[in-house]
Amino acid sequence: MKTLTKEQKEYLLSKIRNVPDFPKPGIMFKDITTLLKDSEAFSFLIDHLFEYYKDKDLDFVAGIESRGFIFGAALADRLKKGFVPIRKKGKLPYTTISEKYALEYGFDEVEIHIDAFECEKENPNVLLIDDLIATGGTAKASINLINKSGANCKDACFIVDLTFLNGTKELDKNTEIYSVLEI
Repeated sequence: MKTLTKEQKEYLLSKIRNVPDFPKPGIMFKDITTLLKDSEAFSFLIDHLFEYYKDKDLDFVAGIESRGFIFGAALADRLKKGFVPIRKKGKLPYTTISEKYALEYGFDEVEIHIDAFECEKENPNVLLIDDLIATGGTAKASINLINKSGANCKDACFIVDLTFLNGTKELDKNTEIYSVLEI
């Protein structure tokens, strides 16, 4: 199950709820909570991601706050790898490193613990995961943060890619990108 059929993709897409005008008018929000509450769909998705990543040389899975935590922790457990949360500034209790990124109006910042990827391997390989990629700002900052920490963001996975916003085109060309579903 390294690649999904058209029918399998349609199945997963059917489990994602569209919420019009959220968080502001004109936005069609892709709500993955309906996929999460469907145990068969969620299990199918995690099984697929496990098959896709099981033979890759990965040492950690990093998830972007907050929905990336859900997919990342489940997949890390299945792969028997450590999970690292990437959080908004000020949410982690220990010494951190951070990366700023531009928003439509202003800036935001993501952080990880300074020792997040410490292990016996030099430059450990990391899979970054999030539920959705739109413009790519948070993902790009997260990839930069992983690489800045001394690890290698080898792969980035997004459950949904809003392709019309070209977010994956903004990402590090040295990072392999996989989007389960494209809209």
